[in-house]
Amino acid sequence: MGNLFGRKRRSRVTEQDRAVLQQRDKLRQYQKRLSLGLERERALARQLLRDGKKEKAMLLLKKKRYQEQLLDKTENQISNLERMVQDIEFTQIEMKVIEGLKIGNECLNKMHQVMSIEEVERIIGETQDAVEYQRQIDELLAGSLTEEDEDAILEELNAITQEQLELPEVPSEPLPEKVPEVSPIKNRPKPELVAAS
Repeated sequence: MGNLFGRKRRSRVTEQDRAVLQQRDKLRQYQKRLSLGLERERALARQLLRDGKKEKAMLLLKKKRYQEQLLDKTENQISNLERMVQDIEFTQIEMKVIEGLKIGNECLNKMHQVMSIEEVERIIGETQDAVEYQRQIDELLAGSLTEEDEDAILEELNAITQEQLELPEVPSEPLPEKVPEVSPIKNRPKPELVAAS
């Protein structure tokens, strides 16, 4: 079930990680060999003391002490390697975070190019106007008008009604079907008559 959808799973272990881990494993093997050697030498030193070979036992214990120091150094090296692995992993995480921040910053810059501050201010202003207008409508619908407001509304309604009433009257007589043709020249007064009068 390892290849569930036919994709190979990519290993997260890099070549650097492998090298560090191999070094750590070699140091652990060396540490194990030293520990086994220390136990054998301690047992051998006891045997030498029983056999009365104090000088050889002392020399063997000095060697054992030196190997214990090597064991401590090996432990420190392993700790350093493990710390290095952790530092590498943390640095990789930091790099991913920085890459994510970089991509996010680029997206923000593109969005800022699309929408200017003036446009945002215009939209905010329009939104505030619309909210104020809606608030006024809500107040009207909620019946929160004072008596003065009611009187002003009635006055305005009467004024609008009066404007509509002042229209010219429509004649009630039916219009003639055919208008007699009148020549504009025949019905004009003669210029001499106008001057004489």
